[in-house]
Amino acid sequence: MRDIRQEILKGERAFYAQSGARLYDCVFCGGESAVKECSDIEINRSVFEWKYPVWYGRRIAVDGCTFLKDCRAGFWYINELSVKNSVIDAPKCIRRCSDVTLENVSFTDGDETLWACRGARLKNVTAKGSYFAMNCTDVDAQGLDLVGGYSFDGVKNTTIRNSKIVGRDAFWNSENVTVYDSFLTGEYLAWNARNVTFINCTIESLQGLCYIDELKMRGCRLINTTLAFEYADVDAQIDGTIDSVFNPKSGTITADRIGELTVDRDRVDPGKTRIICKG
Repeated sequence: MRDIRQEILKGERAFYAQSGARLYDCVFCGGESAVKECSDIEINRSVFEWKYPVWYGRRIAVDGCTFLKDCRAGFWYINELSVKNSVIDAPKCIRRCSDVTLENVSFTDGDETLWACRGARLKNVTAKGSYFAMNCTDVDAQGLDLVGGYSFDGVKNTTIRNSKIVGRDAFWNSENVTVYDSFLTGEYLAWNARNVTFINCTIESLQGLCYIDELKMRGCRLINTTLAFEYADVDAQIDGTIDSVFNPKSGTITADRIGELTVDRDRVDPGKTRIICKG
């Protein structure tokens, strides 16, 4: 691989159709699609200033780079993408990529980021923005700090550990999701989902965890959570109090106490749900 150091790469497609190169301390400016149709490229300690910076590539590794606010739609259609120790201050980054690794990355404007990707591994990622990780499959996230509504809509085969997720409507329409040791807050959590498991999580939600098939909860705490489990098939073991439960469809709900329980016989069959209050 050849080394390129301290270059100012200007203009449209400034580094087009290249392969087998390591770049250090470079600046990409003054034109769209700087790194396009490239393969086997390593980019280190460099700055990107304009939109569509990295498209249609294979085996792209980025480390210690900065993507400024005009770098919209940063990484699209990349196979084997690695981004580490970088700051991305632009929306719509990372779409339709496969085999994605993100480590120590900050998305300061993460709207509509990480869409329709297959095989994404996130470690110590912070993101602020709505619609994060829509329609992804095979996601593994650890240490994710995410602020923004409507995250993880439509994801499949997703595992999240030791994370904080703040915002409305996370995990809608998702399937095969497991969340461990995390904090989640937001209205209408995980509606219209299937096979969702929360283990040792703290959840705060208005009318959350409804319209779910195969919801499982173990060792979780529901704080300020009201109107939970409407039309849900639920197997929940909750530590502490649930403020209110509303028309669960079936299953078992165990808690120390339930503040208010509503079972409308015109809407659900009470015989299909077992309620156990340990207190």
